[in-house]
Amino acid sequence: MAVTIYDVAKQADVGVGTVSRVLNNHPQVSPETRQRVLSVIQVLNYRPSPMAQRLSRRKTLAIGVIAVFFTRPSVVERLRGVEAVTAASEYDLIVYNVETPAKRDAIFRATADNRRVDGLLVISLTPADCDVARWREAGVPVVLVDTHHPALARIVVDDVQGGYRAAQHLIELGHRRIAFVGDPIHTAFNFTSSRDRLVGLQQALDEHGIPFRPAYHQAGEHGQDQARALTHQLLALDEPPTAIFAASDSQALGVMQAARELGRRVPEDLSVIGFDDIEISEYLNLTTLRQPLFESGYRGIEMLLRSMEQIDGEAVCQELPVELALRGSTAPPAH
Repeated sequence: MAVTIYDVAKQADVGVGTVSRVLNNHPQVSPETRQRVLSVIQVLNYRPSPMAQRLSRRKTLAIGVIAVFFTRPSVVERLRGVEAVTAASEYDLIVYNVETPAKRDAIFRATADNRRVDGLLVISLTPADCDVARWREAGVPVVLVDTHHPALARIVVDDVQGGYRAAQHLIELGHRRIAFVGDPIHTAFNFTSSRDRLVGLQQALDEHGIPFRPAYHQAGEHGQDQARALTHQLLALDEPPTAIFAASDSQALGVMQAARELGRRVPEDLSVIGFDDIEISEYLNLTTLRQPLFESGYRGIEMLLRSMEQIDGEAVCQELPVELALRGSTAPPAH
């Protein structure tokens, strides 16, 4: 039969509570007693059960990650960064996949309970003030990735600047008819990245005195198929764009597919630029704005672990850089 904590206590002639304190490195144990208990543990080859450790430490030894549509390539890459850290830690990882606003709200409420998780990483979903208050009252540390709340620590990129740099690249190539394919401005999840990238595009156009035509702004549900349909509409205009900035690489792939279906060559007839730099983008020779997806997950979970250890309690904001990955899908417009 397996050795129990009671066996150790009996052999060491101490109480079960003393053995528990030794296992948890509690300071209120004399050096002599600590050494006697450790010697018995070694002789009996005692291994405490993970569940018993969790109960004794009043911890779940679990970290929750709340992610929206976690099959999206950008989310998968962030989760890889998270897993790279937690794999070497004592914590289990619980991933909550959110597909509807109702499910988001339910999970936000459920995780405001320190018996479920010891800490929480929230990816791309902006919590309300009441959510933050519930987590704080429950003593659950929370870190955000790819979203903002002034009371919480977070890992972000400057999406406005990223959109600006995408437009600047196209303008420097000589494009003046630049379209945008992205998500709806207002969404049930209150996503901001696509909207902010459009703002950056418009800022660059304004600086160069280039009007942004309303017909060149096409928005629809996030995804390759919808972006393909929107691009068909853009390329059917009497004066179609010579370049399209897609709010994500997944949408950029839909843009390129539509161009191919209509016999438009990329980049000779149509320049295409995306955002994210997911794995397939290099294979497809897509020019894009590279954001450090893996690193954002990695840094986010590191920040959460520090917060759980109460090393720093401030709502710090780390901004990661966005870089232009120049490839073959953009070129000067044909004259």
